Amino acid sequence: MCSHGYRRHDLLRVEPEAWREMLVATGSLDGLAHGPQRLVEGWAERGLPVIVRRGTVGGDEHTIAVGLPLPPTLGKLRLGFFIPPEHMAARVAALSVTEAARSAPAHLRPQVEAAAGLGRRFGLQPAVFGALLWQHLTGLAYLQPGSDIDLIWPAPPRESLNELLDDLAELDKAGPNRLDGEIILSTGEGANWRELRGALACPGGTVLVKSMHGAELRCARHLFT
Repeated sequence: MCSHGYRRHDLLRVEPEAWREMLVATGSLDGLAHGPQRLVEGWAERGLPVIVRRGTVGGDEHTIAVGLPLPPTLGKLRLGFFIPPEHMAARVAALSVTEAARSAPAHLRPQVEAAAGLGRRFGLQPAVFGALLWQHLTGLAYLQPGSDIDLIWPAPPRESLNELLDDLAELDKAGPNRLDGEIILSTGEGANWRELRGALACPGGTVLVKSMHGAELRCARHLFT
């Protein structure tokens, strides 16, 4: 965790005035077409959050690295910014899978509802990120026919982990869309659930673990000892 206390995937609202000043000071709108410019300029005024991301190597830990993805119709760019913590207006609650199921397109709803049911069975509260999150928050068309369903799963007790990973694999296989996302450790670090499942099946298997400070390959089994 960085000095400001936020973790990857946290959702934050920025003070509108600070947002405008930051865009001007950093030239963040330079090179954007008119449509994306208008969307980004009005982002904070609409009460829309940004998402915490990993900062750059050697970056200022007293600022918060955040991201804002544009919808496919406006170029599907992922814009990155650095915001001082004092300009954050509020944290935004993570979007639960149960809530996301209510706004998911009809063809995705059974799969998202099944993921919510899986969470209830394991006593977990998975959250949504990626295209489904942004479409739910903005009302804009982020989801495309082949979009992944991106979920964040708190790590269950070690004795339940393999069962959860196997059930996620079955849900992914059933479709209609690819199920992606991470298992989040108590430290806030995360590993892709599919890669973690493969690594745990191999003696000495390693998995890429992501944090606010970077990413490194680590022994999968040692993550849960």
